Amino acid sequence: MENQVSVRQLVEDNDLKVISGEEFLSSKFVTVSDISRPGIELTGYFDYYPSERIQLLGQTEVAYIQELSSDTKKDIFKKLAHEDTPMFLIARELDATPELIEASNNKGIPIIQSTLPTTRLSSLITEYLDQELAQRQSMHGVLVDIYGIGVLITGDSGVGKSETALELIQKGHRLIADDRVEVYQQDEKTVIGEAPKILNHLLEIRGVGIVDVMNLYGAGAVRSHVQIELVVNLEQWNKEGNYDRLGSGEQKQSIFDVNVAKITVPVKVGRNLAIIIEVAAMNFRSRKMGFDATKTFEANLNKLIQENSEKEEN
Repeated sequence: MENQVSVRQLVEDNDLKVISGEEFLSSKFVTVSDISRPGIELTGYFDYYPSERIQLLGQTEVAYIQELSSDTKKDIFKKLAHEDTPMFLIARELDATPELIEASNNKGIPIIQSTLPTTRLSSLITEYLDQELAQRQSMHGVLVDIYGIGVLITGDSGVGKSETALELIQKGHRLIADDRVEVYQQDEKTVIGEAPKILNHLLEIRGVGIVDVMNLYGAGAVRSHVQIELVVNLEQWNKEGNYDRLGSGEQKQSIFDVNVAKITVPVKVGRNLAIIIEVAAMNFRSRKMGFDATKTFEANLNKLIQENSEKEEN
């Protein structure tokens, strides 16, 4: 079954006003995030009319409609009000004509109004629908916000993910999700993680039980969602393991169609994982800003080798 959003949910979540068709709100669903502004359709051309989209009427469309005769309006709106049209959305608190109300009521289509300008309204609704209609997947791990960087901590059960997250929270960072992380792709380069509603603000610590982070540490210790930019995989220490010591080996983890930076941190008695992950996030942010300590080290090393080589030649 394809993802869909009821018109009622869309109206309630975005503080929109119902002009007519209140009784149709729960039976109409939006299945695509694209929005249609019927321009050429108002002139009578319907060969490529995207009837399954929200039909948005702005100041330009309403001004044009007002110039039409009543019979023309009835004919146009009869074609616009298709059976699979989820809703008519009118910007700037502009009025719906009686002909539009009649046509929409005949096909069970609600008419919704907003105070926002057309372009802002279109952006708001498109962004909302992109999020609500996005394909989702559930990932095992803990998601925290460290200095604005969304860090997904993964690893086998019992490796210490939740305990590490708790220490990070005590250091002032924010929890998004523990145990299960709901992930969706926002655009070609961005994946967003959030907590399932049943696990919002909750953290499970073995031997203690369920901890309500928001209740214990305040609203500043939690966040509803964050872009996942770094995956930190915790792995039990293996002396035979080949671990990156210089940070020159770039790993990636594919989440949907997005490649997210990844590092593997070996877990060993005496290692402070919270500090290590905090530094990893800071180092990742530093690289994004253009400073790479590994490249600096390699450049200094190459310079030293060259200087020694020149001395030997002399």
